[in-house]
Amino acid sequence: MSHEHERTGRHYVDGEWTAGADEETFESENPATGETLGAFHRGTPADVERAVDAAAEAFEEWRELSYIDRAEVLWDVYHELRDRTDELGEVVTMECGKEISEGRADVVEAYHMVEWAAGNARHPHGDVVPSEIAAKDSYMRRKPRGVVGCITPWNFPVAIPFWHLAVALVEGNTVVWKPAEQTPWCGQIVAEMMVDAGVPDGVFNVVQGFGDAGNAIVEDERVDTVLFTGSAEVGHGIGDELGGQPGREVALEMGGKNGIVVTEHADMDLAIHAAVMSSFKTTGQRCVSSERLIVHSDVYEEFRLRFVDLAEQVAVGDPLDESTFMGPVVDESQVEKFHRYNDLAREEGADVLVDRAELDPEEIPDGHEDRATAADGERSAGFENGHWVGPFVYEVDYDPNLRCIHEEVFGPHVALIEYEGDIDDALAIHNDTKYGLAAAIISEDYRQINRFRDRAEVGLAYANLPCIGAEVQLPFGGVKKSGKGAPSAREVIEAVTERTAWTLNNSTDVRMAQGLSADITTEGD
Repeated sequence: MSHEHERTGRHYVDGEWTAGADEETFESENPATGETLGAFHRGTPADVERAVDAAAEAFEEWRELSYIDRAEVLWDVYHELRDRTDELGEVVTMECGKEISEGRADVVEAYHMVEWAAGNARHPHGDVVPSEIAAKDSYMRRKPRGVVGCITPWNFPVAIPFWHLAVALVEGNTVVWKPAEQTPWCGQIVAEMMVDAGVPDGVFNVVQGFGDAGNAIVEDERVDTVLFTGSAEVGHGIGDELGGQPGREVALEMGGKNGIVVTEHADMDLAIHAAVMSSFKTTGQRCVSSERLIVHSDVYEEFRLRFVDLAEQVAVGDPLDESTFMGPVVDESQVEKFHRYNDLAREEGADVLVDRAELDPEEIPDGHEDRATAADGERSAGFENGHWVGPFVYEVDYDPNLRCIHEEVFGPHVALIEYEGDIDDALAIHNDTKYGLAAAIISEDYRQINRFRDRAEVGLAYANLPCIGAEVQLPFGGVKKSGKGAPSAREVIEAVTERTAWTLNNSTDVRMAQGLSADITTEGD
C-alpha cells in the first residue's frame, strides 16, 4: 500500500469538509521513523460550536428514525472495515506505532463493535415488568439523550471511536467527535467511511485538534453526554467539570496501575506468557497493560529468571515487520516520561534486572537486516529516528510509599514484587493503588481465583489469561480513579440514553387501576 501522496485532513461539520475557523494545521508523525504522514487542520472552540449547532439541529430528525433504519447506515461501515482491514491496519501501525498484527486487530475490534451495535438494533430495548394491579401494564422505554461528545485516544485510534460512535448513533443520538491529535489520519479515514455510508448531515461531525477543542466539547452545555477514553488527568478534569451539572452525563475510562498476581499454584508456562503479553504488547501503552507482577515467594525465583530472559529477547523494531513484537512509543513526551520513571525506580532503591531503555541508534534488530533500508532508500528499520525504548524490568520490596509501583507510566516499565503468605497478602499489595482498571490472577487453585474475583478492586479481571484482552460485548471500565461508567457496548447505552417508566391503564375504571375499592367522592357531591 502506498502512502506517499500529500495528505491534508479537514474537519467534517454539518455535511461539509471544512478547514474550519483557523487555517492553522498540525502534522501527524510516524513514531517509528519520524516521517511526516500528513497535515491536518487544527480545530478551535468556534469549530466545535458549529459542530454542536449542527448536531443539535439534526437530532430531532435522526431520533425519529427507527432503530433498524439507523443501524442500516452502520452496516455499510462494518463491511468497509472488514474489506479494508489490512489497509487500515497498516495506517494504524504507521500512525500510532503498534506492531502490524495489533494494527489489524484494532480494525477487527472496530468492526466487531459496529456489528454488535448494529445487530443490537433488533434486540429488545426496554423491560416489561409486572404491576401490582392486574389492570395495569408497566414497562420501561429508552430514549436518546441528544448530542454526544466523543473524545478518544491514540492507542486504539479506530476501535475505541467505534465503541463510542456506533452505540451513540444507533441509539438515536447525534455526535461530535474529537480524535486524538497523535492519530488524525485514522480519524480522517473513519470520518470518510461514515460519510460514504450516508450518515445524514449534522448527525456525525468531526473536529480534529488538541485539548482546547476537547475542552470546548465538554464546556458546551448542549452536549448532553461526554464519552471519554484517555489519561486519568484529563478524565478527572472532565468528571469535575460535569459532576455538578444536572442533566449531563459522562462515561470515563482512564488509566491503571494494573497488576498480575502469580500464586504458588500457578502454571508457570501460562504465567510467563500472560506476563510478557500484558507487559510489552503495544509497548506497554494500553490502559490495561500490567506494570506490576506480584509473585509468590515459592515460585518467585523461577518466574524472575524466565521473565527476565524473555524481556531481554523481546523483538523491538519496525512495527510493519511481522516478526516485531514491540514497536516504538507514540511520541517524545512518552519517551521522556518513561525515562523519568526508570530513574525514579533507581532512586527508590529498585534492583534493575533488564535495562533496554536506551536502544543503540545504529542497531538493526535481529531478523530485520533485509529491511534496514526500504526500496525508496529512505526508511530505516534501525533506531536512529522515531521514538524508541526497550523493556525496563526491576524488582523491589513492596512499600506503600514507593511512587514507582503506584503511578502509571504507560510504557514497558515493569516491577516484580515478591509476596509471602496467602492470597489475601497478594490482594493487599494489588489493591494498594488509587487505580482499579484491570488485573489477572494465575493459579490452578479455584479457591484462590474465587477469592481474587471477590476482593480485587478492578473493573476488568482475568483468570489464567493476560490482563489485556477485551471483548466488545463486555463492559470496559474501572473503579476508583480509573473511571466512571464503561464507555463500550451495552454499558455505554446507559450513558447515551434515558429510561422512562411507563404505566398503562387497561381498565375503564380509574379507581380499579389505582387499586381503590371505595368511592372517593363524598356523600352529596
